[in-house]
Amino acid sequence: MSCQEGATPAAAQPHVLLVSCPLQGHVNPLVRIGRRLAARGIHVTFTTVLRGAIHRGDGASVSAGGVRFEYHLRDDDHDNEDRAMTPDDMLRRVVDVGPAALADLVRRLADASRPVSCVVNTTFVPWALDVARELGLPCATLWNQSCAVLSLYHHFYDDDAPFPGAAEDAPVALPGLPAMSLDELPLMVRPEFAHNLWGQMLRRQLVEVRGRQAPSWVLVNTFHELERDVIEALRARDVAVTPVGPLLDDDEPAVGDDDACVMAWLDAQPPRSVVYVAFGSLVDIGRDETAALAEGLASTGRPFIWVVRDGLVHLPESVLAACRGDTGRIVAWCPQGRVLRHGAVGCFLTHCGWNSVTESLAAGVPVIAYPWWSDQFTNAKFLVEEYGVGVRLPAPVTQDALRACVDEVMSGPEAVAMRARARAWKEEAAAALADGGSSDRSLEAFVDFLRAPTRSGGVDTISSPAKQGSVSSL
Repeated sequence: MSCQEGATPAAAQPHVLLVSCPLQGHVNPLVRIGRRLAARGIHVTFTTVLRGAIHRGDGASVSAGGVRFEYHLRDDDHDNEDRAMTPDDMLRRVVDVGPAALADLVRRLADASRPVSCVVNTTFVPWALDVARELGLPCATLWNQSCAVLSLYHHFYDDDAPFPGAAEDAPVALPGLPAMSLDELPLMVRPEFAHNLWGQMLRRQLVEVRGRQAPSWVLVNTFHELERDVIEALRARDVAVTPVGPLLDDDEPAVGDDDACVMAWLDAQPPRSVVYVAFGSLVDIGRDETAALAEGLASTGRPFIWVVRDGLVHLPESVLAACRGDTGRIVAWCPQGRVLRHGAVGCFLTHCGWNSVTESLAAGVPVIAYPWWSDQFTNAKFLVEEYGVGVRLPAPVTQDALRACVDEVMSGPEAVAMRARARAWKEEAAAALADGGSSDRSLEAFVDFLRAPTRSGGVDTISSPAKQGSVSSL
């Protein structure tokens, strides 16, 4: 069922407009699926609020990997305001200006003889589905977390399953999922977070959209073999989940001298010897825990690469000494996919964001799970207990606990078995992406949907509400 079956038939090549929440964990997988669609001959345009932490440049339309980038709002329009903007402020601003700006962008693309034939959004921009429906366009969603988390949210926001309150810890048991305690659930189903602004956006995306308003496809950054049971359980609830992952940067290049140095340093390390540490673009574990983590890394005596955002903390002297002695590398950014696939990497200390989870599984690297917020607690449970590829680091981190976890994953009694299971998931992920694999077939089915005569022409003329309040892109 599509948002609306009103697109005008035409012979033009399908043109997909990707609309992302301006957070790195949403942007990356959406751009990656855009590149896969472009490789299959689909015209693809990506749009989001342009934020300096996501894309560098002056905001002009550019193309990369077959994807054209069009930004419907620029950071420097409100530069001073943005510097002090909280995540809630950011979301409110996107909700305020996004719908009119997106409708304006669709009109301008049509005027430029590039009519849009389908809109694909990510979570936290549910209004993109409203705009698509108003303009007579089919729509789809890219869900950038696991199917397990998607199922938890569906049951929670539909109010059809009991969830524990803050003062209790009764396990939650849902179809296709293992029983989960309160501290293993994503934040948005915990009482103190369920009804904030982010929770309201989730409800709009997952529950309030019904019938002909629902997206035709729910594309998911996962693969069938990884989440078979919960995928079937969701489909039994008429949630049209279509696994198309893992969405990876398979040819991710080093983009500068620093990246090339990281890869050269890895080349000089023994196989499976390096601890790779990265907590994504948003997680800040604070000065005290960072210091404890740093001391723990230094105390392992193992080589490490640690991604630390510029200006986050002043690191202890022991860690700086390790780096001066060539034992470790501290970088502000690195090509994570390439690093994880390097044979020198022996384990990944991760915050368990879903993009990092899928990248580690696809690379066959065991993990030390250190979840911090959002869906990461659920992901950590699955990595450790269901997929069997790692251990959980207790919070708050201590030097001794970190050293013990590294030793357990790298050389402990279960280390060989963990590596074997990680290699098995790597093979499953590769098979899903290969020609004729489960994810390859799913993406091809979506492409066939886009190429269907009733969807391939887009709209040449749009008679939707007036442009009042719209924000034009460059």
